[in-house]
Amino acid sequence: MATGGEEQDIRHEADDETPITPESSKTRTSGIEWDQYFMGVALISAQRSKDPKTQVGACIVNPKNRIVGVGYNGMPDIDIKHNDDKFPWDKQTHYTKNKHLYVCHAEMNAIVNKMGADIQGCTLYTTKYPCNECSKLIIQSGIKKVVFLENKEPDRDIYAASRILLQTANIVIKEHTPKGDLSGLYEESNTNTTKISPGKNVHSCFRRSMLFQV
Repeated sequence: MATGGEEQDIRHEADDETPITPESSKTRTSGIEWDQYFMGVALISAQRSKDPKTQVGACIVNPKNRIVGVGYNGMPDIDIKHNDDKFPWDKQTHYTKNKHLYVCHAEMNAIVNKMGADIQGCTLYTTKYPCNECSKLIIQSGIKKVVFLENKEPDRDIYAASRILLQTANIVIKEHTPKGDLSGLYEESNTNTTKISPGKNVHSCFRRSMLFQV
């Protein structure tokens, strides 16, 4: 005669053998696509930038959809310290007071931050079209695809040269076009960057989908 404990074990075994039905295995269908997610990571990363005018973020993803590097535009780290307040953030004409002589771009930082990961054949998501200097690094690192969110100055020399570099290296270039109503999540700035609206919390942004697709 089975004891109470044995009866309970028998019931558990019976439950374990219950077949999985289509109804019981339904999944959530409203999840965001990978490209939406990775551009969202790049946008969130951009918010770490201390640049008062332009915030750019980048995210490197391997063929298995694993993030292997992220970065944002900022000044060089010296002695493992952030030195954003040690360099100029203006675009002054004086040759030593122009930020472009010092700042490390988001794409550069994402490549440097790969922490030993192999980025051959990876995809780079960036909120702004890469300049010619970053494109040189992209080519040399073995990245094979660049997905960008915006390019407001395609005819400017550094971006025209970048396009030639990437195309000559047979790197796939794709523009990431927002879809859906983003007015509540993003605001367009006049400084060549798209950023999350100040009133929106980061988790809220991810919850509401980061509606992008390539």
